[in-house]
Amino acid sequence: MAKIGNIDVGDFPLLLAPMEDVSDPPFRALCKEHGADVVYTEFISSEGLIRDAAKSTMKLDIYEKERPVGIQIFGANLESMLQSVEIVEKSNPDIIDINFGCPVKKVVSKGAGAGILKDIDLMVSLTEAMVKHTNLPITVKTRLGWDNDSIKIVEVAERLQDVGCKAISIHGRTRVQMYKGEADWAPISEVKNNPRMHIPVFGNGDVDTPERAVEMRDKFGLDGAMIGRAAIGYPWFFREVKHYFETGEHLPSPTMIERLDAARRHLQMAIDWKGEKLGVFETRRHYTNYFKGIPHFKEYRMKMVTSDDAVDVFAAFDEVERDFSDFQFA
Repeated sequence: MAKIGNIDVGDFPLLLAPMEDVSDPPFRALCKEHGADVVYTEFISSEGLIRDAAKSTMKLDIYEKERPVGIQIFGANLESMLQSVEIVEKSNPDIIDINFGCPVKKVVSKGAGAGILKDIDLMVSLTEAMVKHTNLPITVKTRLGWDNDSIKIVEVAERLQDVGCKAISIHGRTRVQMYKGEADWAPISEVKNNPRMHIPVFGNGDVDTPERAVEMRDKFGLDGAMIGRAAIGYPWFFREVKHYFETGEHLPSPTMIERLDAARRHLQMAIDWKGEKLGVFETRRHYTNYFKGIPHFKEYRMKMVTSDDAVDVFAAFDEVERDFSDFQFA
């Protein structure tokens, strides 16, 4: 049974990864309904929080039905990170997670995210200071290293644990790899098998089938799986993995009506939370997977991803129901 601090997160929990413009409250709610054990917010800039930037503070919204929920922050300046912890605490999350893994240039260029993998001492000292600054459990999400020549994740994880980190999620790629190639879970397994490690070690990267989740659990011996891209537009992934764990069998794919219901609810929740313009725009990335595998579907998808008005997107959903309600997904 894995525990993050005093929070029992179950036997081999499935965690929804923090993904910018994806892991918002509407999508987290859908993933939670379908079996996600822990969900994380989109990553939030510490500098944005202390400036009271609207987009950053909006990401602090969490809801009781999401628990346990973690708020993830990133930054490289100690004072800003400590101030952001105080701001985050007011939202009353269960966990505060530090992003030491985001590979995108605009984050890395400021020494934050995966950029901090070039300065492990700073990574450790920031974590220690944040642990001492709050009573909430501090966790870390990171990568194997900056590049293949600087992979020291066993040592790094141990040092983070020793300064009070309560769990670590490790993406099986380096920063240089970005999202290319295959994730390497062997170094993550080395972290878990380090006899000095006693905090949960979660794996991340390429968990895109129930079989892969089983492999992460049984072959690599990790404590849980953090799910990212496989869940975009497909919140059912969590229940499918859990069903496979229990039975060794695959659940049937969600029906067209189930997919339409989820897409409609997702869009409406997004509009209610962030307004029509942003709600319509940021939900677009999910539609490819909601309706993946349907032949001759381009016309309908184009309406969904190019319409700026919610009424037009809902009308496109109605057309799909009219024309494809009997379609059987593989």
